[in-house]
Amino acid sequence: MSTTRIDPRLMKEGRRTRGALRASIGLGLVSGWLIIAQAVLLAQVITRISFHHASLAGVAPFLWGLGGLFLLRGALTYAAEITAFKAAAQIKTGLRAELLARLLQRGPVGAADEASADVAATMIEGIESLEPYFSRYMPQMALCVAVPLAILALVFPLDLYSGLILLVAGPLVPVFMVFVGYRAEAINQRQWEKLLLMSTHFLDMLQGLTTLKLFGRARDEIEIVARITDDYRRTTMAGLRVAFLTSAVLEFFASVAIALVAVLFGARLLHARIDFYPAFLVLLLAPEYFVPLRGLSVHYHARMTAIAAAKRIFALLDAPVPEAGAGAVPQGALEISCEELRFSYNDAPVLDGLNARFPAGKITAIVGESGAGKTTLARALLGFIRPQAGRISVNGEDLARIAQEEWWKALAWVPQNPRLFTGSIADNLRLGAPGANDAALRDAAARAKALDFIEALPGKFDADVGEAGGKLSGGQIQRLALARAYLKNPRLLILDEATANLDMESETLVLDAIEEVAQGRTVIVIAHRLAMAARADQVLVLKDGRIAQAGPPHILAAQEGPYRELLRAYEGEEAVPCAI
Repeated sequence: MSTTRIDPRLMKEGRRTRGALRASIGLGLVSGWLIIAQAVLLAQVITRISFHHASLAGVAPFLWGLGGLFLLRGALTYAAEITAFKAAAQIKTGLRAELLARLLQRGPVGAADEASADVAATMIEGIESLEPYFSRYMPQMALCVAVPLAILALVFPLDLYSGLILLVAGPLVPVFMVFVGYRAEAINQRQWEKLLLMSTHFLDMLQGLTTLKLFGRARDEIEIVARITDDYRRTTMAGLRVAFLTSAVLEFFASVAIALVAVLFGARLLHARIDFYPAFLVLLLAPEYFVPLRGLSVHYHARMTAIAAAKRIFALLDAPVPEAGAGAVPQGALEISCEELRFSYNDAPVLDGLNARFPAGKITAIVGESGAGKTTLARALLGFIRPQAGRISVNGEDLARIAQEEWWKALAWVPQNPRLFTGSIADNLRLGAPGANDAALRDAAARAKALDFIEALPGKFDADVGEAGGKLSGGQIQRLALARAYLKNPRLLILDEATANLDMESETLVLDAIEEVAQGRTVIVIAHRLAMAARADQVLVLKDGRIAQAGPPHILAAQEGPYRELLRAYEGEEAVPCAI
């Protein structure tokens, strides 16, 4: 994505707060024009005192005017800064909301292609780096045109030679910035890539800290982090070097132009070819002529930084999202049918013409060897992926036509490794039902066989679970996820090995709870351990992306086939004694 494409898109984002940005630019322009009035008054004061021997009382009106202009300019500058900051803050908030909405639209499968730390850095540091672009660079672009033109309009009638010098020297600033910009853009893009790499590596290191310590690789990881950090430092210093060099060269151009104007005036004043007042006024205005141009050069680095970050931001915003339906979920108990489903990862077929039926109000267990397509089928039923061919229907209605938000409201999902968020047990349970009262929490916890361990914790339902449930055991996390699903009161319950990480006693209790909550609901269980399959109303055996067997578990267990082979393997594993 090129710079020429990024700039208009960034300016388009500025339309979110068009009024505030225009107000900030307007305030800045008035403040800049007041500089001219300020210079005129100051030149009048000096001229009257030096050449007309005016008293302090004689120039008092001019001095009061100068004081008033100073105060007014200060107030205008403050108001322009505050207005621009608020406008930039609103743009950042809108961009973050839009970016988060796009990630949610892509779903967990689509978003899995992005590194978590990369996305986090883009949403935080990346969008934050856009603030100087909107609050400083964009207003400065208007100021660097309007204020110098106003000064030239005053200088030319006073002195043609000075006006020509300023007219020639002024454009050198933006021209030089264009040449420097190509180099600065590459450096800033590399700097942003280094920041994303560093963020991603830091997150990987923190998540794998236990593994690194146990394998004795912590010291090696420190050296890698030091090298990545040093690379980022070098890139940052290279960008600053270009920025400082740019400022030095631009200051040189401005100083030469001002010095040339001063020398010409000095020579003409000595020979009485020009009056003091116009010469002094032009000398006062010459430095102010370059102030907006200097400001643009200072904030030009902010533009380069914003463009580097915006490339990644717009890449995330432009990522394709699945087409969403707008229909409602059919009424009544949900019966789901899959017809000729096909799905591939990297041209490797996972679902290959799968046909299946999940009866309403019944428990269906899906079993099969690893890689048979169980997880992919679950993702398709959840609406996280769209089959590349075939159809999923809900009570005869195509799932693709149902609004995702409405579909997710009708179901609950318990994965094999549930996610708990930092906060209390009650906060995590209320994710599915924000308005649930304490009695509903206790009932859901009791159904999931989690009430006993919750009440044994200090704080009970107010106990903190830690980051990702770090203060709880795997079995406790699993039961809290079950309670959260029960609390939502779903019409469809999908469980991906809900009894994982549980001991035999807890597994039995949870299986009883699943049977209890399944009454009147459609339940689909991805079963790796076959204890749940034995309690299901029907079992679907997946093999090579298709249904190899289907039927009640007791009938399949009595027949030779894939289910009986899985059952033999499962019973063999259960018979292996534990090593102590």
